[in-house]
Amino acid sequence: MASATNEQDTTRSTYARCTRRLKRGQQLAAAETIFEVDVEHVGGWAHFDSTPGFERIVTTDAIDFYNSVTGVIWDDTHQIVKVPTDVRVLLHRQWVLFAPQTDWNQQGTVVPAGALAITELSSFLDSGDPGTLVFTPDEHTSLESFSFTAGHLLITLLRDVASEVQVVDLDSGFASSTLPVQGDFLSVSVSAVDDEDEQAGEDYWMTVTGFTQPTTLLRGRVGEQAEAIKRSPERFDSAGLSVTQHFAVSADGTRVPYFQVADEQLVLDGKNPVLMDGYGGFQVSLTPGYSPSLGTAWLNRRTAQGRRAVYVLTNIRGGGEYGPKWHRAALQQNRHRAYEDFAAIAEDLVARKVTSRSHLAATGRSNGGLLMGNMITGYPQLFGAISCGVPLLDMKRYTRLSAGHSWIAEYGDPEIPEQWEYVRTFSPLHRLDDQPHPEQDYPKSLIWTTTTDDRVGPVQARKMAARMLEKGISSTRYHEPEDGGHAGSTDNASTARMLATSYEFLWRAIQ
Repeated sequence: MASATNEQDTTRSTYARCTRRLKRGQQLAAAETIFEVDVEHVGGWAHFDSTPGFERIVTTDAIDFYNSVTGVIWDDTHQIVKVPTDVRVLLHRQWVLFAPQTDWNQQGTVVPAGALAITELSSFLDSGDPGTLVFTPDEHTSLESFSFTAGHLLITLLRDVASEVQVVDLDSGFASSTLPVQGDFLSVSVSAVDDEDEQAGEDYWMTVTGFTQPTTLLRGRVGEQAEAIKRSPERFDSAGLSVTQHFAVSADGTRVPYFQVADEQLVLDGKNPVLMDGYGGFQVSLTPGYSPSLGTAWLNRRTAQGRRAVYVLTNIRGGGEYGPKWHRAALQQNRHRAYEDFAAIAEDLVARKVTSRSHLAATGRSNGGLLMGNMITGYPQLFGAISCGVPLLDMKRYTRLSAGHSWIAEYGDPEIPEQWEYVRTFSPLHRLDDQPHPEQDYPKSLIWTTTTDDRVGPVQARKMAARMLEKGISSTRYHEPEDGGHAGSTDNASTARMLATSYEFLWRAIQ
């Protein structure tokens, strides 16, 4: 069991740093420590793999969010899988898979960043050969996830942010084929039903969802057509809505994709109410998905003139939509690229005459709240309204938050003077002072958090709202319910209140 019961067993990032073997009836203090990591690392974890014939303890030393060391304990012998720390190592039965964050040259074989290689663990430990490349990325395609059936590897890819599934035959030289997916601009996930069950060993679950397509669960068998098992009900009227994909050109010339959900008869005259959504961090991909709350509270709304609201999902750098290179392009000193990407999409919407500043709103939470803070302070002329939720806004002090130390790999360390120089340039609280604008230039802004947010904490939002009001930005609004934590909600009722507050504020602000 991982232990974080006292300060000695906890990393600076507040995660467990040691694993103990606890016997039935034994006191925790007497349990044997079998694995521990440095207190400066993010955390240390171990789990027991109970797969028949492959029983072992797998350890992970998470140095930071993007560097780790994987090991295996057999018969009390701890053996490290020796690869660069930015190569993700994943174990399954006899197999070991490698997914590097940067190009990895191993014994003359180059495994590109974002690729996936596979070999047998025993072979790699003996020879160091990384095995066979079963996926190699290109400028349009990235690795999203994978799962094993008894004899196949199912790899989910993103091709220009739409899902595709590849089937790799483990018994036929890793031959690859494509699993059919019906429809465009969909998100798909696949997982084995039970890779150890002789009857269901080649069966898989597939979940399919899209902006206007309710989530559907299918069951299939490799080589056969999948059948729908269950479908979520339609929760809003999607008739007449069209999903399209567009590309904006960012400040450095990079093409940045975004999805637009709008009326099929959308009039391009700059008067449509538009809501942009973004995140841009931690290699998180924003993909199409069915959201009853978005559909009900935004897409089904119409102006007094009968115009239907438009929703835009952005795929800016910092995310994982095009693999680790897309993410790393906006790390630390290059963080501004994520914000330039979001601003470029806003400008593209105006240039295409979908909307104009007075009708354009934006929203984001957590790291997306940091994005919104930088839109308020860096690009206030682009937006009519912004909802900034459970946000990270004071980048001088973020490492002192409960889990903040673990985010240094993403943002940089403000305690190091040369790094603070660039971190300050995307710290909204400081940008507010460094780049003042006349009051009328600021968008109407809702800064909101929860009293019980134990990840970022409410103080970040409180300070930002207070500073904006002190500067005379009277269009600022602040909201802080007591419960909800970092998610902003504890149950369906609180979720509804939280979302309704944000959507209603933005809708009224851009009319």
